[in-house]
Amino acid sequence: MTMRTDSSEPCTLNTTAKNSGEKIAILDCGAQYTKVIDRRVREMNVETEIFPLNVQPDRLRDGFSGIIISGGPNSVYEKNAPKCHPDLFKLNLPVFGICYGMQLLNLALGGTVQSGTTKEYGETVIQVQPDSSLFKGLEQNQQVLMSHGDRIDALAPGFSVVAESAGGGQQERIVAAMANPEAKIYGVQFHPEVELTEHGTDMLKNFLYEVCQVSGLFQLKDRIEMAIEDIQQTVGDKDVFVLVSGGVDSSVTAALLVRALGPERVYAVHIDSGFMRHQESDGVCEALQAIGLKNLRRIDAADYFFNGMAEVNGKTIGPLSTLTDPEQKRRIIGDVFYQMIQKAMAEADFDLDNAFIAQGTLRPDLIESGNRSVSETAHKIKTHHNDVPIIQEHREKGLIIEPNKDWHKDEVREVGRQLGLSEELVSRQPFPGPGLAIRILCVDKPYITNKFEATQKALKEKASAKGYDSLLLPVKSVGVQGDGRSYSYLAILAPQQPERLQNWDELKNLARDIPNHLHTVNRVAVILDGQPLPEQCQTITPTTLQSETVDKLRRVDHQVTSAFRAAGIHDDISQLLTVLVPVDMSGEKGHSVAIRAVVTSDYMTARPASLGKEIPLAFIQHLANILSDEPGMDRVMYDITSKPPATVEWE
Repeated sequence: MTMRTDSSEPCTLNTTAKNSGEKIAILDCGAQYTKVIDRRVREMNVETEIFPLNVQPDRLRDGFSGIIISGGPNSVYEKNAPKCHPDLFKLNLPVFGICYGMQLLNLALGGTVQSGTTKEYGETVIQVQPDSSLFKGLEQNQQVLMSHGDRIDALAPGFSVVAESAGGGQQERIVAAMANPEAKIYGVQFHPEVELTEHGTDMLKNFLYEVCQVSGLFQLKDRIEMAIEDIQQTVGDKDVFVLVSGGVDSSVTAALLVRALGPERVYAVHIDSGFMRHQESDGVCEALQAIGLKNLRRIDAADYFFNGMAEVNGKTIGPLSTLTDPEQKRRIIGDVFYQMIQKAMAEADFDLDNAFIAQGTLRPDLIESGNRSVSETAHKIKTHHNDVPIIQEHREKGLIIEPNKDWHKDEVREVGRQLGLSEELVSRQPFPGPGLAIRILCVDKPYITNKFEATQKALKEKASAKGYDSLLLPVKSVGVQGDGRSYSYLAILAPQQPERLQNWDELKNLARDIPNHLHTVNRVAVILDGQPLPEQCQTITPTTLQSETVDKLRRVDHQVTSAFRAAGIHDDISQLLTVLVPVDMSGEKGHSVAIRAVVTSDYMTARPASLGKEIPLAFIQHLANILSDEPGMDRVMYDITSKPPATVEWE
């Protein structure tokens, strides 16, 4: 089935018009990475403007040098798939289609797209044609981030293949890039905007400067001044309430508010939900007082959260301590946070219906929540506590202040440095609002579908061929595949010879290949403790958010963090976390623990820190042996999956 445009015929190209603009139009197809494209282009001193995919071409006729069409979660041949106006390609503007964008332009211009038998999620090596303008100055082999399930079947007239991926092998070559140099239209199946594509910025720069021939004179206005002006214009003479977790995002928000309004008009609340790490709230409050917050209140609210309830679609869910669904957990935590803010505001005599509330929301938070203000078509990957319906309602009234909403994590850190915040605070690793609550996989029964046995058999065959034993665990975690949310199985590997743990490249390739070929798996971990795997595991340890369970994870998390700090490797990791996994392979109703250490700059994509290189093997194996000796603790594993196909967090 093919997607129909408003015309019954494929779009044709008009190569006679002329345009001399200096702005790039980014058309959003619902990609998780649309804002990353925007950011990368602006970093190259080129102005951008984001439009919905179905923008009227006349809006792009004057003042634009080119068009970038983003990726997206849909298949172009689906009945209701996002589509562009049929006259878009008649503007004689250079066009660069990314992932879904490439498939869309190929289909619109007379080519065909089909579902691929092989999915590609994660880092992939492709072969490019260096003589193409898009790959000027690059080597033939390029590592890129693939995230797709469909493929080009037949090229549109006038196009040629300028890069290929091996896909499922030599019999299934996948079009990784296509080009029509005469029409100045290019498409890539991968994501050049993310850091996992090693030379992606060079490819984008080639499109901008070689194809669009921009001059690169655009400069962003100072971010701090823009944020301060926006706060002052929005708030007027009113005071602001700000929820501060102590992380860099909320701390920068608080510092901007103090700079914009003065310390007397900023009322900060730190809520200890009971899901904080070891002595976390003590350190948070000390750091917040140091940035000039005078009206700071700490609320110890563990009982409120454990017993929290929420209304969802007319039904009451909760209490939190009884739930297993991660989205319901996030929803209740978000609602209780807001309820605690309301309580604190009422006690401070604020008008609940008209008061301003500030929070440290980042662009990726809104993107992954599927927020309509960011993208009309992006899929929700997971609910963020700062984007639950109650917050959305307050945002619609214009009463939510989010100075960071257009920024990514590393940009916020730089703003923090410019504001004079301490490096300890600015470089602090992210800790999610729901805290340890989403690092405990809560289950009441094994997750076993009719695909479990077949997936486990295929997993064993693939792992064994590489010298690894394997196991499919009857639990699931959240991922992002093809710009859409997945909620799939966890695969475990154990080397048949201990020395195989030293072969990081082999492990990394397995972690990529397994989800690509076994589509019900989105996360892969390797056992660190050297103990053999059982033949199968179809039982779980019933687990919910009880105080003793949270205490168990808090204790293990503190051990892991302290060990990484003592080894001098903590600061080289972007985010370190531990996850309590409700599986005991010895059958004693205990838990296993997963260590997750990733390296990233923007958190939209991430790679696992390499074993044997960034994390010494002797160190992490010794740590695993210590953890496995803890009461009620079974196995210790290390998450070796990139984002995508897995998210950084497990829930």
